[in-house]
Amino acid sequence: MPAQIFSVAERPELEERLDEIIDPWPEFMHHDPVVRRFFPQLYERFRDFQFVLYEPDTDVVLGEGCSVPLRWSGEIASLPEGVRVLEQAFAESDPNVLCALLAVVDERYQGQQLSGLIVGGMAERAQRNGLEYLIAPVRPTWKSRYPLTPIERYVRWQREDGLPFDPWIRLHHRLGAELLATAPASMEVTGSVADWESWTGMSFPEEGDYVVPGALVPVRFEGGMGRYVEPNVWMRHEPR
Repeated sequence: MPAQIFSVAERPELEERLDEIIDPWPEFMHHDPVVRRFFPQLYERFRDFQFVLYEPDTDVVLGEGCSVPLRWSGEIASLPEGVRVLEQAFAESDPNVLCALLAVVDERYQGQQLSGLIVGGMAERAQRNGLEYLIAPVRPTWKSRYPLTPIERYVRWQREDGLPFDPWIRLHHRLGAELLATAPASMEVTGSVADWESWTGMSFPEEGDYVVPGALVPVRFEGGMGRYVEPNVWMRHEPR
């Protein structure tokens, strides 16, 4: 039986196995204050919208997806700043869209087009719940290779076949998503020099901008503190 997508409300026993997934994110990404405050509550408040990608035949947990319902007017100018959508979602009582926050496949099983199953499962769940769209502050996979290129230029890059250059943006595009706008400050991580050295294994001997592995833009160090402001890209899927 091929891989299937379930919500943790449907298969609560799989929630306990999510720690089997190898974490693909750089350590510093776990230190955004909004993420640290709200992510632990997702599996209590929005169980129908947290997903597990599971292969029954091999009894393997392949990936995970996180999302939240919220209210959005449909106007570009009213889009939240990336992951700060969490603050709005936890205060929302009349949602009309579903917002994807995370779709990750264990690195041991990547390259099998499994990420699309997670995104597709979210879009299907949005439709099932009468929500108008699936929207997502997408983190471009290859932007960390080009940290000095502004996000506004990067998202316009294309391959020779006319498809988006970035693999993650391209996957959303192939699933029918429309690129809405950039989110210049989707995530913000601030820490001391010692914090950043422990998160990255690098040294930061003087103030200034540093290119850090996994970071989409340089990290700025001033006054003994390092500040990272990550840009993402808002995309919208029509219900399936």
